[in-house]
Amino acid sequence: MVKDYQIRVTPQAAYSEQSISEYIAQEDGLDVRAINTVRVLKRSIDARQRQVYVNLTVRVYINEMPQDNGFVKTDYPDVSRGKPVVVVGEGPAGLFASLRLIEHGFRPIVIERGKDVRERKKDLAKIKSEQRVDPESNYCFGEGGAGAYSDGKLYTRSKKRGSIEKILNVFCQFGASTSILADAHPHIGTDRLPRVIENMRLQIIKSGGEVHFQTKMTELLLSGDEVKGVVCRNMQTMSEEIYEGPVILATGHSARDVYRYLAHSGIEIEAKGIAVGVRLEHPSHLIDQIQYHNRQGRGRWLPAAEYSFVMQVEGRGVYSFCMCPGGFIIPAATGERQLVVNGMSPSNRGGQWSNSGMVVELRPEDVVREIGQMAVEDRERIDGSGALSMMCYQEYLEKLCWQQGNMKQTAPAQRMADFCRGKLSYDLPHSSYAPGLVSSPLHFWLPKGIASRLQDGFSYFGKQRRGFLTNEACLIAAETRTSSPVRITRDSEKLSHIRLKGLYPCGEGAGYAGGIVSAAVDGERCADMICAAYQTV
Repeated sequence: MVKDYQIRVTPQAAYSEQSISEYIAQEDGLDVRAINTVRVLKRSIDARQRQVYVNLTVRVYINEMPQDNGFVKTDYPDVSRGKPVVVVGEGPAGLFASLRLIEHGFRPIVIERGKDVRERKKDLAKIKSEQRVDPESNYCFGEGGAGAYSDGKLYTRSKKRGSIEKILNVFCQFGASTSILADAHPHIGTDRLPRVIENMRLQIIKSGGEVHFQTKMTELLLSGDEVKGVVCRNMQTMSEEIYEGPVILATGHSARDVYRYLAHSGIEIEAKGIAVGVRLEHPSHLIDQIQYHNRQGRGRWLPAAEYSFVMQVEGRGVYSFCMCPGGFIIPAATGERQLVVNGMSPSNRGGQWSNSGMVVELRPEDVVREIGQMAVEDRERIDGSGALSMMCYQEYLEKLCWQQGNMKQTAPAQRMADFCRGKLSYDLPHSSYAPGLVSSPLHFWLPKGIASRLQDGFSYFGKQRRGFLTNEACLIAAETRTSSPVRITRDSEKLSHIRLKGLYPCGEGAGYAGGIVSAAVDGERCADMICAAYQTV
């Protein structure tokens, strides 16, 4: 017999399959020895009151065993003779687009400017040891995209048409824990996600697709108003290569050379709102104490605590973003004279710090106004009009941070309460940010519209959670890559470019997603549209 239960239990009772079995046996008058397997279908933590509970939906197998692995498997056929489709970028959008193409019998040819997920690690280590950023292999560029080394968060509020459940099941098929199917805020972990990504790539190749690393798209192959393929540069041999077929353009939110190429070529793009700010880092035990209402913190049974804040200040959103409990802060620049920070955490979220982006909503008109108030020499460095205005403003902030950080990857930082008081921090707390910190008056040199809104936001959040606004916490600048600063226009129904047949702007880099899952959903949708358009051709 198979029976589903909805239960509300203490963290200790929810800790293991055995403890859940014992609880259900006692509540339902069962012999615990008759329960062969307990499968958690949904799990969420309710920490609104002093007593923390865990809400569970579980499937109990009584005197029988489950007949599956806990996830729905997708079959991937041999497509070595299928119609080729060029997929530019091997982040979540590109990977899931490729796998979906294979389901439909099309042959993906994946073009990735960076290195494979294992080789990429070596270049990430050099950012810390040598203060050097490889412009083609870093935390944003390479197999898996920006999400490969960013915690693997799979929670999304996206309302896009597409199956989030399907995306999670595919992750499980390639090695992720089936716990992601149950958790309210699922994540894979930066220590486990690279192996999952590698397994996806191996499946693409096994099915007859191609994956080309260190191969950078330089231009689209155009014939009138139709895209016929891409022209690339092999970054090892520096030779030109051409790949033909309709194109899924999934280059990620940091491929600024692609945006400049599109603008120069007259391909329709537009400036898009972004959010910028800082990384806020607390000791993880402090966040545990605050969120679980317990001076002892999370104890043995609970995971590292998460938080989420949002408010409006002078008509713009101020909110937490990409919260990483038990995680660490990383340098996420993609070139010289840039300083960008991001957060990540391993699967166990067991680190001694917790961090999140704390950002302010920016719209194109805000940037035009901000540029107008700058000194002439700063104003001349930014193109404040047109489709690239938000990207140019990102670049300006990242260079400003790099200068404040001693022109290295050491990041400018300030204690949280000092920032709100407009006071320089004469020393800084220990931090997870490996390249190091330098004390800096962020309240003084960050743009006023950002700094003042953050100060108001922190004051409000501190009233919501006593102890949150503290000098034990540190602000590390700057968080600028929250989303794409550009949207590549496309037909809302066909998902292809409005003016160019055969071009499918896709995922976060095209301005149509925000995070791993929504990018993956958009990748599948674009693949479906290509298949509908070309299956009879």
